[in-house]
Amino acid sequence: MNLPINRRSFLVSSAGVLAAGLAERTASAFTTVNRRRSYRISLAQWSLHKELKAGRLDNLDFAATTKDKFGIEGVEYVNQFFKDKAEDKSYLAEMNKRAADNGVTQLLIMIDGEGQLGAASLTQRVKAVENHYKWVEAAKTLGCHAIRVNAASSGSYEDQVHRAADGLRSLSEFGDQHGIDVIVENHGGLSSNGKWLTAVMQKVDHKRCGTLPDFGNFGINRNKNEWYDRYEGTKELLPYAKAVSAKTYDFDETRPFVTVDTRWGKETDYKRMMKIVVESDYEGWIGIEYEGGKLDEYAGIKASKDLLERSLAEVS
Repeated sequence: MNLPINRRSFLVSSAGVLAAGLAERTASAFTTVNRRRSYRISLAQWSLHKELKAGRLDNLDFAATTKDKFGIEGVEYVNQFFKDKAEDKSYLAEMNKRAADNGVTQLLIMIDGEGQLGAASLTQRVKAVENHYKWVEAAKTLGCHAIRVNAASSGSYEDQVHRAADGLRSLSEFGDQHGIDVIVENHGGLSSNGKWLTAVMQKVDHKRCGTLPDFGNFGINRNKNEWYDRYEGTKELLPYAKAVSAKTYDFDETRPFVTVDTRWGKETDYKRMMKIVVESDYEGWIGIEYEGGKLDEYAGIKASKDLLERSLAEVS
């Protein structure tokens, strides 16, 4: 079995002109853990989904907002906020310009709503794969390194391993033609089972296919209170990781390293989680994804960045 290469920092520019400048940037872009580990912090667009959906923020202004409001220099897009623009070259060129003007690296696009890559029907599975092609091409145009996809499927445990791996392998082969990785998030159902998603990665066995471990998305069936251990799951997925999602929720002043998803009563100990990341081989970007309800999105992102930096600094 060939494990994906994950000793990389993904310094990919939007138009091929930012790499040198980013390499020279100072500590504002980095959080140093120790002499052998440093990470760039990025921002997942979903952190501002309320602002975007309300029309108070436009997708084209996301890169500038990320830099100006939070001092963050990497962005992770969500396709629903420009869902009809994947093949609009002039729009993508404007996204490139906005990112370049602000010294922001465009890292990946999170893809939803394009069908099940692990559909039971081969016809539907092929259609879902083909639906993702335009996003692979858009990611290349934007200078991203990856698209984030879902491994939704149906059937028995083993059936779903086979079906998801089939769709992911096919899409990864297309991604390889464009230099784009296909990365899977633990995003509900069996994809939130670390052992299952690891088995899928092993079956795909393609250099372009990897994972995006999300610290909070280990709910296999939340309505039935069926959860996978988030620390164990993160450990299992990190060997295949090509990005990491630092999911945060609400904060408790009495426990400065813990974030709490009050909807489900689930907590994430960030000191423990970041120790797992540091002790792995992962050296890529860490993306903030704030989903709390007590703070507004801007304050929540700032609090999340502070939590991430403090937690990393505590790891020896």
